[in-house]
Amino acid sequence: MRIEIYGKQGCELCKSAQKKVAHFLQQWQAASEVSMVFMDVETEQGAAESDYFDVFQIPTVLVLKDDGHLAARWDGEAPPSQELKRVVSPETQSAAA
Repeated sequence: MRIEIYGKQGCELCKSAQKKVAHFLQQWQAASEVSMVFMDVETEQGAAESDYFDVFQIPTVLVLKDDGHLAARWDGEAPPSQELKRVVSPETQSAAA
């Protein structure tokens, strides 16, 4: 599983979203199973990826399954902790298997 956070350098909301997601991944002991990457929409690669996923607001947080399919999405905000937990926590993943 992979979490992509789309934003811009210097965006305080984007920075906050990154910190929040990282904190909860650590707290839920999911950091080893879930990678997190910041996609700067002002770079060529970030702009291309944001176009692909129709990102129009920042921050946008995407949770992608290992097969690349979208598991969850939040536009213009950091994900609420309980919603994020349902998608990425190890307990939730093992219960869904």
